[in-house]
Amino acid sequence: MTNARDRAATERKRARRSRVTGWLVAGAVVGCGALGGVLMLWPFERATAVRPPAPAPGAQALTAVTAGVPASLPDLAVLIGERETFVRTHPRDARSWAVLGTAYVEQGRRTADATNYPRAEQALRTSLKVRAKGNAEALDGMAALANARHDFRAARSWGEAALRADARRWTTYPLLLDAYTGLGDHKATGRTLDALLELRTGPAVMARAAGVYRDRGWREDAAAALSDAAARSTAPAERAAWLERAGQLAWERGDLTDALRHFQEAVRVDPDQRAAQAGQGRALAALGRTTEALNAYRVALARQPSPQYALELGELYESLGLGQAARVQYDLLRDRVRQEEAGGVDDELVLGVLEADHGEPAVAVRRLRAEWRRQPGIAVADALGWALHRDGKDKEALRYATAATDKAHGGGVRSASYAYHRGMIERELERYAPARRHLQDALRINPHFSPLGVPLARAALAALGEPPDEDVPVMDAKRQRR
Repeated sequence: MTNARDRAATERKRARRSRVTGWLVAGAVVGCGALGGVLMLWPFERATAVRPPAPAPGAQALTAVTAGVPASLPDLAVLIGERETFVRTHPRDARSWAVLGTAYVEQGRRTADATNYPRAEQALRTSLKVRAKGNAEALDGMAALANARHDFRAARSWGEAALRADARRWTTYPLLLDAYTGLGDHKATGRTLDALLELRTGPAVMARAAGVYRDRGWREDAAAALSDAAARSTAPAERAAWLERAGQLAWERGDLTDALRHFQEAVRVDPDQRAAQAGQGRALAALGRTTEALNAYRVALARQPSPQYALELGELYESLGLGQAARVQYDLLRDRVRQEEAGGVDDELVLGVLEADHGEPAVAVRRLRAEWRRQPGIAVADALGWALHRDGKDKEALRYATAATDKAHGGGVRSASYAYHRGMIERELERYAPARRHLQDALRINPHFSPLGVPLARAALAALGEPPDEDVPVMDAKRQRR
């Protein structure tokens, strides 16, 4: 009984102390009449009253570079300057050398300035020399460098070495996705994406998954993943990169308004997003806003002189009847390829495409055959098939065009230009039913896919006419057996 009374007295004292404490806390916060309200509001007030300072530009770029996501060009310049200064006095700091090399790669990629790549390779190899064992960061950098140079075999080797050094390093997996895609290894691409999704989530992972979905023909899944990635990104350069990819996806399905909206938003978020600037040129040209389109391409080329942009601008000029202006762009493309080759970049694909349509098809075939032996990706299959067609070798051309478009061969991409190429090859081989079907597919997928190709596709379809009720299927079946 005594113990019970003692315990009750003790509880009453604790209750009184608790009430006094509550009154003191409540009295300290003006306008709060209840202890619960004080306890809910106080952490919020403290968090909003004292905000941590924003990261310095170099720190922002460091976060982006080490996470394998796009960094802004001004921040990259700051980071590179900081690391260059640091390694002069700390030449045995392997991580700083790796960060510096990877930052050079990103700067070269964002500016299309291949002179960054030899500097990147020197810095990354220095990092590996200082610390050879377990240096996954430098191995990642070498994989990124190889991808930027379009050397996908080397990228695969470096990326797989990075995984052996650290199998849980998620940033290696996107690099391997690029490498396997470039090599046409669809099974390895799928395994790598599955492993990445088990390790990590977030905007960068969603954007990488979108690329794989797009290559499989899952455009709705790709669009949803890119939309989520852009919405969840906080850094402007990263958000702009995913918006640009969303714009490209919209362009590929022929949605000009949506494509232009994404491209414009990407440039607004990051004015250095030159891929989006070129995308605006593509969409504006298809909308008939030719003067704006030409200006957009010129701005993109002034800051990021990509051979692909020069090819697109040249074809736009040619479609307008401006042959001399087109030839100027094609010559600039060749000059740019020579400059990039000095930085170790493999531009055989874009050069082969140029030669097939605007140069010497036999030269295109020779270049693209060699490229196919090195890295047999879907884009190379399509380009080689088209070059063979332009060189009069249609039977062989169809084999590569089929590899680029049939899911059975790994060609899951819903590409209007790939379908157009296959349809034109089949028409030349007098396989009229599949030719008609693929040309219709091209114009259905994206009725604006090329300023030069679209009129030719429409003319070819008009020449083919409507299919007969019975004769064409029988005729095509016989030809297929032959």
